[in-house]
Amino acid sequence: MVKQSNIDFQKIKEKLQVKKPWDSVIIFVLNILIAIPVFIIIHQNIIDPNWYFHIDRILLFLLVVVAIQLVLRLMKTIIILCIALYLIALIYGSLFGNYGFNSVFEDYRSMVYSMSEDPNPQDIIISKLLPFPNKSKILNAIEYDNPKVRNFALLATTKYFRNVKGYSEYRRQIQSFAVFKEIQSRWNYVSDPKGKEYIARATESLIHFSGDCDDHAILMAACVRAVGGTPRLIHTGGHIYPEVLIGNKTADLEAINYLIKEVLFKQESKGKEIHYHIDERGQIWLNLDYTATYPGGPFMSEEILGALTLN
Repeated sequence: MVKQSNIDFQKIKEKLQVKKPWDSVIIFVLNILIAIPVFIIIHQNIIDPNWYFHIDRILLFLLVVVAIQLVLRLMKTIIILCIALYLIALIYGSLFGNYGFNSVFEDYRSMVYSMSEDPNPQDIIISKLLPFPNKSKILNAIEYDNPKVRNFALLATTKYFRNVKGYSEYRRQIQSFAVFKEIQSRWNYVSDPKGKEYIARATESLIHFSGDCDDHAILMAACVRAVGGTPRLIHTGGHIYPEVLIGNKTADLEAINYLIKEVLFKQESKGKEIHYHIDERGQIWLNLDYTATYPGGPFMSEEILGALTLN
């Protein structure tokens, strides 16, 4: 009698349950998003048997999709809940200017694009998954539209490199170099309070031109952005430093190299190399760290764990 009641209760429960076909759609979409980078990693780390029409790679991708689909279905309830919370966080981030849907799209696209050519795609994934330290505080501290920051940046551009002829297309880069020269000539390195990570706003650093590496990077990025340049911050694990976009062509690099070594920083860069990075889109970024005496000076650390670009 008890057994029959349990069976009847189960049937009633099944009838009352609402079918959710969108669950399967969400799981499948998530499967594809995970399967693509996983496939790239496996593809680049196994021997290619050179089968016709790359059948081996097709079978590999299908195997990856099936395996991930099984795992996701076993954890469906938890995953759906996590996705819901994630979407809420992204909506909040999109509305209030933090990490939102557009940021996710850009990160995923750049990760997949980089992995297609990178011999160590695992490193790309790690760098994308690692959060940029104090990201929200740093973005808020880069007050490029504050009048004090803007006026200081303008002062630097009137003080240095005003009459460089023949390079009008690189006006923003030249003015960014003027900002670098002014800040570099004044900067005094001072550590944060013991046991605390202090993030100084750009307007704070303008008072005494003192602080640690992230304070310098924030001020430099704010001033470069204030005069129309495109800066980004690089996180290396124990250090943060700024870079500036100089272009995406070999001709841009050659022109900037000549300007630095033969016109703008001739003495400081004499006999030295120009240090830069090329990102996944082919854009060229020049080092503006406080440890360098000229744009493109030596990196304090070659390791890159994250990049924060101000478009």
